[in-house]
Amino acid sequence: MRVQRLRDAVSRIETLTSTRPTAGRTHDAADDTVGTIATDSARGFDPFPLLATLQASGVHVIVIGQVAGIMHGSTELTGDLDLLWDADPRSAAALGAAFAAAGCRLRADDTSDASTDPEMLLRPKATFQSARACGDCCTPSLPWGGVDLRAVLAKSETAVSPDGLEIRIPTLPDLIHMQRALGRPKDLRRAAELERLGDTS
Repeated sequence: MRVQRLRDAVSRIETLTSTRPTAGRTHDAADDTVGTIATDSARGFDPFPLLATLQASGVHVIVIGQVAGIMHGSTELTGDLDLLWDADPRSAAALGAAFAAAGCRLRADDTSDASTDPEMLLRPKATFQSARACGDCCTPSLPWGGVDLRAVLAKSETAVSPDGLEIRIPTLPDLIHMQRALGRPKDLRRAAELERLGDTS
């Protein structure tokens, strides 16, 4: 059910954006109220190839942000994929190889230089970009308004599709806590939606 929600959302995003003129805005310049659905990153957005590659890597990566929100029942669309991983140095090469296999270029949050260097993934946050999905790859060292990201990772849940794809996401209470800690209009709106839905996912 949760994975199917995401598949349905991807189809809706395709319908919404396929004929839309480019906006000249990437996901990291998204409006704090509207979100990344209004950016060019939403055009052709399909996180499934990258998610399958990440699963095959065996690295402890979970999906956060609005993609996780959609999987918990949110109806609001997004144009980016945000990730959180445990930043185990022994897994950095495997995670970097997974991004490379999915055609992603990496960039540290504090530089404009793109790279395939997996060491970038050990920083608090790196961004990734490919033709089908882009977003942030975060580690537990990223400040998050007092949220214990290692606890979020430890308590994460796994959604499994009939074809065997496994996607890890935060629990609903943890995702709401993360959204409220960020405090941007879009995050507060999404948190309120998920609170209304309750844990019926």
